[in-house]
Amino acid sequence: MESFIGKAEVLMEALPYIRRFYGKTFVVKCTGSLMLDEELKASFAQDIVLLKYVGINPVVVHGGGPQITEMMEKMGTRAVFVRGMRVTTEEMMDIVEMVLVGKINKEIVNLINQHGGMAVGLSGKDGGLIRAQKMSVRVSSDGETNEIVDIGLVGEIVGINPAVINSLDENKFIPVIAPIGVGEKGETYNINADLVAGQIAEALGAEKLILLTDVEAVKDKKGELLSTLKINQARKLIQEGVVAGGMIPKVECCIEALKGGVGKTHIIDGRVKHAVLLEIFTKEGVGTEVVRK
Repeated sequence: MESFIGKAEVLMEALPYIRRFYGKTFVVKCTGSLMLDEELKASFAQDIVLLKYVGINPVVVHGGGPQITEMMEKMGTRAVFVRGMRVTTEEMMDIVEMVLVGKINKEIVNLINQHGGMAVGLSGKDGGLIRAQKMSVRVSSDGETNEIVDIGLVGEIVGINPAVINSLDENKFIPVIAPIGVGEKGETYNINADLVAGQIAEALGAEKLILLTDVEAVKDKKGELLSTLKINQARKLIQEGVVAGGMIPKVECCIEALKGGVGKTHIIDGRVKHAVLLEIFTKEGVGTEVVRK
C-alpha cells in the first residue's frame, strides 16, 4: 500500500505544474547523442507524449551532430568546428540534410507515434518555416584582432514563419523540426539546432525553452553545476572561456530567447531518463535554468 501512496504523492507533486502550464507551448531541443541510446530515446518520446496529453503543446527541435560526424567519417571527410559551429561545404551539406531530415527526423517522429502521440516531421523548408542567410563568424586570432572566418553553408536565421507549427498544434499534432533553413535564392543552410529552437520559441511566444545536452549542464570555474544562471553571469562565463565549445550556442540562445520574450529557459542533462519531466514537474530539476535577473 505504501508504494501506491508514494505513486499518488508523485502525481500530486506534479499537479501544480500541470495546472500552471496547461495550454502553454514548450520548445524542446533534443540532442543528437540522445538518439544513440535506445532507452533514452524511448523515455524522451514518452515525455513528449505525456506533455501533450496533460494539455501542454510541445514542439521538438533536434540536432544530429554525432550521426553527421559518423557519416562524414565513413565518406572520408573530417569534421571541423569554429565556436561550436560545424564548417559545412556544399558536399557536406548533402550529408547534413540526408542525416537530419531523412534519418533522425523520421526516427523521432516514429518513436513519438509508437508511444501514443501524433508527430509530424518538418524541416525549415516546409511552409517557409526557417528563412536563413549565410552566417559570418568572428574569432580572435591573436588575442586582440577579430577575423571573419568562412564556415561555409552555415546559416543564421533571418525569419521564422510559425504558421505551419500553429496549424499542427491546433490539430493536436506534435511538430518535430530538423534545423535546416532556406535562403532567399533557395539555397540550403545548416543551422545550429539550439539557435533554431531559441528562435522558434521566440516566434511562438513559448513559456519554456528546454535544451537537452549530453553533459550535466553549465558549470562554474570550479566545475560545480550551476542550478541557476543570470544573463550577466552567463555572458561573463563565455568571455572568460568557462563556457566554451558547443555550450556557447546553447547559453547564447537562452539569452536571446529570454530577451525575445520566452518565459524561462533550461539547459538540462539529456542522459538522465525522463529528464524533461523531471525538470518541469519537480522542484529539483536536472540542469541549469538561465534567467533574466
